[in-house]
Amino acid sequence: MIADVTVIEKFIEHLWLESGLQDNTLSAYKSDLNQWQVWLFKQPERTLLNASREDVLNYLSTRYMQGLSNRSQARLLSSISRFYRYLLREKWRDTDPSALIDRPKLAKTLPDHLSEAEVESLLNAPNSDDFMGLRDKAMLEILYACGLRVSELVSLKQSSVNQRQGVLRLWGKGNKERLVPLGEIAHEWLDCYSRQRVILRGGVDSEFLFLSNRGKAMSRQNFWYRIKQYAQLAGIRKSISPHTLRHAFATHLLNHGADLRVVQLLLGHASLSTTQIYTHVAVARLKVLHEQHHPRG
Repeated sequence: MIADVTVIEKFIEHLWLESGLQDNTLSAYKSDLNQWQVWLFKQPERTLLNASREDVLNYLSTRYMQGLSNRSQARLLSSISRFYRYLLREKWRDTDPSALIDRPKLAKTLPDHLSEAEVESLLNAPNSDDFMGLRDKAMLEILYACGLRVSELVSLKQSSVNQRQGVLRLWGKGNKERLVPLGEIAHEWLDCYSRQRVILRGGVDSEFLFLSNRGKAMSRQNFWYRIKQYAQLAGIRKSISPHTLRHAFATHLLNHGADLRVVQLLLGHASLSTTQIYTHVAVARLKVLHEQHHPRG
């Protein structure tokens, strides 16, 4: 019989080959399953391959008592369910112990968003006279103009940019391709950065578009740290991350009358229901404007 450790590795390899998931997503699956395996190891004669529905329920109950949130529990159960569906297909089990277990109910939370004035302040925070500031300015402009995930931004390659058409060619979640227009301002800043990129170590040879001062591809953590600095410089007191500009991109498009399905395509969402969360943000913003400016608001 195949070993527990081996079957997790084979499952992760399957996700990578069949679904083209990002490294951080694969790591999350692996972490969830490793923790599930460790818990099972402490139960008498229990393994990944003979775990029962009661085991799954007891494990979720244990994690709940440890303070795991409903959202994290839902993700954990999703990881376990997908794993056992894989085992069923591979004939390593004939039952799915996670079947018919209800997912925790999740409250709909509105994403944090920035006003257009706050975005403008953030985009103007980098010192574009400095090369690193110019790079950051270009990254922020593209992030807002295109609504990219931060993983998509830092993995952009020079070949991703079609300068003539003014679009980015992206591969998002599930390795799905999409084309996103750059917009005139982001295109101009990217052009400024690209002309000076050669002065940076690795600027000639690297296939990656945005490089650190060591000539390596920018990391998500590095850019997260930079955007926090610029938010502070811009006087923004909200807790923001690179994803906040993706939220602002979607919200501001809807506020200006964009069609929801167009926003879905630009964001690279597989389901329209994922995009619909932004309609709540837009409606909330419209209510505030109505209250402020309508005579009977």
